[in-house]
Amino acid sequence: MNSQSLAGILGAIIASIVLIAAVVYGPIGQMGKPPAKPANVQPGPAIQPVPAAPAPRGPVVREVPNQ
Repeated sequence: MNSQSLAGILGAIIASIVLIAAVVYGPIGQMGKPPAKPANVQPGPAIQPVPAAPAPRGPVVREVPNQ
């Protein structure tokens, strides 16, 4: 038995251990988890949108009476 066949056998054993661990532990991250449930939101009064600021106008000229 030479070193290449020994390395091949050892590689196959390590690959099978990694494959078994991947099957046992499942996907990593959010893929395997159920979706998070949203918080209980009580239906309340509808939120009124904030009115937009009035459009800017030109300069305001006021007359000052003579005294």
